[in-house]
Amino acid sequence: MSALLAVFITVLYPLAIWLGHDHVEPRLLAGLVLLAGLTRLTLCKIKPAARWYVVGTLLLVAAAVIGNALLPLKLYPVLVSATMLGAFAYSLIFPPSMVERIARLREPDLPAEAVGYTRCVTQVWCIFFVVNGFLALVTALWASPSIWALYNGLIAYLLMGLLLAGEYVVRCQFKRRLCG
Repeated sequence: MSALLAVFITVLYPLAIWLGHDHVEPRLLAGLVLLAGLTRLTLCKIKPAARWYVVGTLLLVAAAVIGNALLPLKLYPVLVSATMLGAFAYSLIFPPSMVERIARLREPDLPAEAVGYTRCVTQVWCIFFVVNGFLALVTALWASPSIWALYNGLIAYLLMGLLLAGEYVVRCQFKRRLCG
């Protein structure tokens, strides 16, 4: 249930900020960041990335409340990308890679070639999170609220979906080649 709530809040967050930006004070909208952060926190174990995520979320909420400012609320997608980048990059330094961990949930005995493949996929996700975080930052700082909401509430999710679909196609080809 908390996973569904976290997804629901995260997906609708940019839309809520966009709809409320001229009608609701930012310090009140900050409750959405807090709620988004708390629901996501219930999904992850308290590891370094989760700690940084919590600290970042609380800092954004505090800045929005104290300054009654919208910018900290628009920076939340940057925080999410930075946290994901941190978690994925950390797993490259201290294996197994994030994608390998996920793959082993379905196939505990991955061949060495598959371990190398999952490492490459983890690197691709790191690049995605860098680009996505950069675009989220650019839209937060310089784009109109509607462009910010369009990118962070729709385009970013479409790009993630394309990356997932593309990786699935490549993985199927990789498995066919690996199995002969």
